[in-house]
Amino acid sequence: MPNLIRKGMFYFNRILKMINKRLLIKNLLSHNDENSFYDKKQKLSLHNKEGKAKFIKHVCALSNSNPTNNSYIVIGIEDEENKIIGVDFFDDSKIQNLANAYLTNPPKIQYENVPFPTLPRHKVIGLVTVVPNNKMTSLAKNALKYKQGSVFFRRGSNSMSSKGVFELKNTNQEIVEAIEKNASNNIELTLNGVFDFINNHKKEYNPQYKVFNEQFVLCWAGKKSIINGEEFFSRVDIELINEQVQLFFSALDEVQISYNSHSFIITEYILLGIDKKEIHYPLEKTIIHFKENGKHDLVNELLFKPPAFDTTIINHIYQNNNAIVKKIIAKQALSVTEHEDVFRLPTNYLICYLHGYLDAPTQLRKAKEYIKNIADKTTYIKYKEAMRVLRKVKYN
Repeated sequence: MPNLIRKGMFYFNRILKMINKRLLIKNLLSHNDENSFYDKKQKLSLHNKEGKAKFIKHVCALSNSNPTNNSYIVIGIEDEENKIIGVDFFDDSKIQNLANAYLTNPPKIQYENVPFPTLPRHKVIGLVTVVPNNKMTSLAKNALKYKQGSVFFRRGSNSMSSKGVFELKNTNQEIVEAIEKNASNNIELTLNGVFDFINNHKKEYNPQYKVFNEQFVLCWAGKKSIINGEEFFSRVDIELINEQVQLFFSALDEVQISYNSHSFIITEYILLGIDKKEIHYPLEKTIIHFKENGKHDLVNELLFKPPAFDTTIINHIYQNNNAIVKKIIAKQALSVTEHEDVFRLPTNYLICYLHGYLDAPTQLRKAKEYIKNIADKTTYIKYKEAMRVLRKVKYN
């Protein structure tokens, strides 16, 4: 075991510093079938117990089967034909929390949204990186049918339960290291990435680039607006060119951008209020910190402090929301006023939840299909944003 740990540390010290994640995914997919160092999924289903349990099992198995090298889960791949179909942008705030809650010796997990030129603008491929920790990982508590204390490992493309004594073995370090090396960047790829980013964004979004530590190239673009004398941006695209990692904020998101010599900082705000009297509340700060050793960290800090409104008014809003949802479920016609209220349904339910109406998310989900089918997609975008904020508040 000491020799295995030394090998793992050696691997970490010499791991490639600027991996092109798009090339990495292509290299992983070139192996076609999943194996003991990578898995592929059409989507993650972390909103239900079965999906969570399966994800935890796979993470546990990959961690134990790869004690000295990274292992991966690629999301957004049609399994049979290995076709890249993509998924929506995913907020990774709950991923590490899930691992920490369900696993003993949980590995560090990183989820990245990786753009592909063949996909629509708002579709990406999800890349889950399971970082080696040289420790035996097991279930810290029951996860549906998987029992506390279970140890999983990879046998080919399957995550199996260990029936006896399981020993950590270094079997994949050499091949994974070769795959990562083949995904390293060069100057041509970097320049092409910068030009592509600038050419793919309108001039009004002022696409630009910044170099950090003479090594990292970050491009960003956004639509600027001045609100109460402060500068905000919407429709923000941020891309780490060499790593092919992308962050995106929609037309309804409003963020502030700042940076220094070692960090790029995005502060996201949420617009909340009653009767169109809305103000900006800081929601979350995302910091991309570039290190001198050629690595970077992406850190999220929740800033949100819920506003307090009159409880009588909140109760009235909650009852009105429920009445609208009830009519939607019964497929009854909505009045003109109720149609207008549907636009505010996601935000109003979010405010209700923050005031103690804990079943508000459940009520909102009942109206999902109706909201999704509205021709103007603004309400559906607000629905997804409200659910994202609810997840952040819940898991923090």
